[in-house]
Amino acid sequence: MAASLLRRAAAGRGRCPSPAESLRRLVSSEAAPEQALPRPLPEMPPFEHRPSPYAGMGGAEILEKRKKFLGPSLFYYYQKPLNIVEGKMQYLYDEQGKRYLDCFGGIVTVSCGHCHPDIVKAVQEQTKLLQHTTTIYLHHAIVEFAEALASKMPGNLKVVYFVNSGTEANELAMLMARLYSGNLGMVALRNGYHGGSAGTIGLTGLQTWKYPIPQGEIHHVMNPDPYRGAFGSDAAAYAREVEEHINFGSSGRVGGFIAETFQGVGGTVELAPGYLKSVYDTVRKAGGVCIADEVQSGFGRTGSNYWGFQTQDVIPDIVTMAKGIGNGLPLGAVVTTPEIASVMAQKIQFNTFGGNPVCSAGGLAVLKVLDKEKRQAHCADIGAHLVERLKSLQQKHEIIGDVRGRGLMLGVELVTDRTEKTPAKAETAVLFEKLKDLGVLVGKGGLHGNVFRIKPPMCFSKDDADFLVDAMDYAMSGF
Repeated sequence: MAASLLRRAAAGRGRCPSPAESLRRLVSSEAAPEQALPRPLPEMPPFEHRPSPYAGMGGAEILEKRKKFLGPSLFYYYQKPLNIVEGKMQYLYDEQGKRYLDCFGGIVTVSCGHCHPDIVKAVQEQTKLLQHTTTIYLHHAIVEFAEALASKMPGNLKVVYFVNSGTEANELAMLMARLYSGNLGMVALRNGYHGGSAGTIGLTGLQTWKYPIPQGEIHHVMNPDPYRGAFGSDAAAYAREVEEHINFGSSGRVGGFIAETFQGVGGTVELAPGYLKSVYDTVRKAGGVCIADEVQSGFGRTGSNYWGFQTQDVIPDIVTMAKGIGNGLPLGAVVTTPEIASVMAQKIQFNTFGGNPVCSAGGLAVLKVLDKEKRQAHCADIGAHLVERLKSLQQKHEIIGDVRGRGLMLGVELVTDRTEKTPAKAETAVLFEKLKDLGVLVGKGGLHGNVFRIKPPMCFSKDDADFLVDAMDYAMSGF
């Protein structure tokens, strides 16, 4: 028993205890009666990887240089920000070698796992041969990747444009929609996030991410949020509001409609069931095209489907994607129909790094890994187990107002009053730090930052899920 206590104490502090500390703990634990023992810390699952010794710049110095040389809009997590120096699959390591369970995947970007060997190999092999040309020359990597990606799309979504990020993808999609429809107005959802460029800021529906600049013919409609929305899960009511907004708030003609099926930055909000089917019909009747933002929910993460929009039984006209497409590579894509793509031939549409050989090789490797390791089915299995455990935790802790999402795209909203749904802003900040100290890294989302975003690398295991919930339970005790 004493040896077990020593292991738990060491894991909780991220370092081995000194001989003197070990002796004091042994004496106190052996002398104290069993019922007086403190509650044991949750134990992180074992993992066979030894991080390399780190001799680089320390966290304090890095922070000072960030403040001096990088833009002041950059933010960081935790009161004392972590200096992460290594990653392996679902785990991260700081400068001291302490291991953390990564439950956020680099903001839903690391899909297959940190430094997945198949992806590292593909990138290294291509880098040795050719790092960059542009599409003015031919190269096999871009067409192989485009063909593989198109094979994952339903309907006539077969034409691929490669870019470098989700923001770029949504900018291009909005341009396509306006050119193809001949209409300027775009419809987006409140609480949605679509990027931080001058154009996509207009689409974004969260004031925390919007600068006071001209937004340019963007109409924001009610968010079909089953937990906080005015109509609960009544998709028809939200869809009628879109129709009324087009009729009364526009010329009656729109360029397009864009939505995430699972709002990521907004706090993992899954749209009311059946919403997109009605709205897509309304938008198309008004001359617009329908854009699905799959930047966070794509590539099998939801478990039930490969793409988030498929959970709503719709086929968009344009699909945007990034993040998990490259497992950390700067990569994004827009996939559309040949008819819509044809409007781009009016002028030259060109992206210097879009379809870069290294990124294309890495992106193709991601698709192969997801298929080979059956990650969509894995997300469904582990996600169902995790949701069940989180809902049980909700029964135990009043601070948990809502557990939502599916697969490995989940949200846990914290409130101080379940009836009023009052955001638990201060409490979330405290729990966030506690989880980090226990070795668990989660994201935060929602307008008030009171939603834990649980979107780990898709190699996340059942033992990892249990450790996460046990850590949350431990941290929430006393709240």
